[in-house]
Amino acid sequence: MTDDSASGKGRGTTVERLVENLREGILYGRYAAGQRLIEADLTRAFGVSRGPLREAFRRLSAEGLIESVPNRGAVVRRLTLKETRELFQIRTALEMLAAQLAAANISSPGVREKFEAAIAPIWNDSPRNMPLAYLDENKLFHQAVVDASGNEQLASVGRQMQLPLIMFQLSGALTVDILAQSNAEHRAVAKAILAGDGAAAAEQMRKHLDRANRFSEQLPPQVFRQ
Repeated sequence: MTDDSASGKGRGTTVERLVENLREGILYGRYAAGQRLIEADLTRAFGVSRGPLREAFRRLSAEGLIESVPNRGAVVRRLTLKETRELFQIRTALEMLAAQLAAANISSPGVREKFEAAIAPIWNDSPRNMPLAYLDENKLFHQAVVDASGNEQLASVGRQMQLPLIMFQLSGALTVDILAQSNAEHRAVAKAILAGDGAAAAEQMRKHLDRANRFSEQLPPQVFRQ
């Protein structure tokens, strides 16, 4: 077994690598909501010792992606319906602000060009028939809006709201029609931002996330942690 944790620098590098890989695995479905993360399997898979892995678990727990469950250890967090509703409420307020600021900032040097490049996939008319693949497009779009706002603190706070985690948990119920509607809403937000209309951008973002929240409210109880 290899382990580059002998020095402080090496250990830090190992932990960062583990956090990045585990975070990506959780947000894109390699580790399912409610799944137990078995230390022996992961130390073998990543070629590390338990020390760096447990530190990675602590960091991911602080991010709200995993939780420690008695007699089970580290488990990928499954949100309750109440948690999902509350996160959508907070995220909606933050992203309405981001959309409004992005519209105001869109004429700043380089912002329009960077935003247009980042959101280019939303103009593709091909059907979105792979929910997990769409999660990446969805994440990139919402990140592009926050980036265009120019508010770095907003971006930092927004990352803590775990919209990708929410969307992954709901992904099993996403249909082609729902994904098409989501993409149409992304286009409406983008058009308002590109037009420099902050009020319209904020309102389109509100409609988009409110609809997503209503969708989650209609799902069967077993989707959520009880």
